Amino acid sequence: MTKSYTSLGEIKSEIAIGKITVEKLVQGYIANITANSHLNAFNEVFENEALTRAIEIDARIGQGTAGKLAGMVIAIKDNICYKGHKVTASSKILKDFTSVYSSTIVERLLAEDAVIIGRCNCDEFGMGAANENSYFGPVKNHADETRVSGGSSGGSAVAVQANMCHAAIGTDTGGSVRQPAAFCGLVGLKPTYGRISRHGIIAYASSFDQVGPITRSVEDAALLLEVMAGNDEYDGTLSSTAVPSFSKEIKAPGVKKIAYLQEALSSPGVDAEIKNTLVNYIDKLRAEGHTVKPIAFDYLDYMVPAYYILAMAEASSNLSRYDGVHYGYRSPAATDLASTYKRSRSEGFGKEVKRRIMLGTFVLSAGYYDAYFSKAQKVRRLIREKTDAILQEYDFILIPTAPEPAFAIGKLEKDPVVTYLSDIFTVQASLTGAPAISLPAGNNSKGLPLGLQLITKHFDEQELLNFSKYFLEL
Repeated sequence: MTKSYTSLGEIKSEIAIGKITVEKLVQGYIANITANSHLNAFNEVFENEALTRAIEIDARIGQGTAGKLAGMVIAIKDNICYKGHKVTASSKILKDFTSVYSSTIVERLLAEDAVIIGRCNCDEFGMGAANENSYFGPVKNHADETRVSGGSSGGSAVAVQANMCHAAIGTDTGGSVRQPAAFCGLVGLKPTYGRISRHGIIAYASSFDQVGPITRSVEDAALLLEVMAGNDEYDGTLSSTAVPSFSKEIKAPGVKKIAYLQEALSSPGVDAEIKNTLVNYIDKLRAEGHTVKPIAFDYLDYMVPAYYILAMAEASSNLSRYDGVHYGYRSPAATDLASTYKRSRSEGFGKEVKRRIMLGTFVLSAGYYDAYFSKAQKVRRLIREKTDAILQEYDFILIPTAPEPAFAIGKLEKDPVVTYLSDIFTVQASLTGAPAISLPAGNNSKGLPLGLQLITKHFDEQELLNFSKYFLEL
């Protein structure tokens, strides 16, 4: 069994003195994966390949030619393409599909000598906040196996939480990196939209999807962002903004101005212990000399509806390609072209995905486009303008990551609207494209992890990382 390391720096220190090798690390993580297979975090483990690669990286470390991620064993979410490996987005409709190319982020991780140990379970096509919508079944929270892992990157979070790998890569559309990180007591970073290439990421909602790391430390999140970010000719939405050496430039943040949403403390829908945790951190920050003030956000009630209208509309468009003809699942009961489309899609997609496709198609239809989709776009603009105005006056917005800790498996399944409202605090950064990070903030009285979230200006990840490291030391 491999021990739990907080940062890659600790691993590299032990490699340098001969206490551990990358091969032994991988062997330990594989043993942990086997021991925790009941958590259902992995859809596939690349055991032999990871061990072979570890031996090669050990040789490069000995020669002094290893990349900056040498010693880091990573898991990737099952919607990230890796050439020659299956990728299913945890959906029956992509069962046994093998990727013919690697995503840009996989190429960059491998180029810096990371070991990819497997692909992680997730909500089907990233659609969910509990990792209960997977074709492969729910992921269980290692802190309490009757509880959800969070979603949609639940498998990625639990893989790190249960020490089955050192770090993991997820995708965040409406909170899918940050919320599972909060439920599992980890650091989850959603960079600015356009900071990391989406080439080779199976799309859910293209104007929201963003790749992000799930780690135990801010330093590792900074390093992974540094490796994955930057120009890519395959992604036309990618920003040309320069990528700093995030991990090397982490420093003391100085005195800051922080706003917190007063609704986070006044709303009856927010768990009492999460409110107390937020108040405790506000008090700590004020004691350290920072300015911390409450603000009201007029559009809070509109954020979840606007997000879901837009995301479902984009999902309806993106998922139209899965038709039983080109690749993936094809119904054995199909008899002609029309029945191939109908049966393959109705049998291949899960309940939640079908719900979102139908709602997305509805809001894009001729009679309802202006009433729903067009109006949601206008609300998105208002939310961005309001958020930008707040961040002109304040350095950060501090809010809970989720309104409650990890809930019981099956609890919210019967009412999708209640499930959607669990994204109330994460969709602001998604709608605006701003960078946000979820940070572990201790456990509640039942031993369940809690998370708080910081949002900052576009492309200001360095300040976000600086303050996050300081925040975790309060």
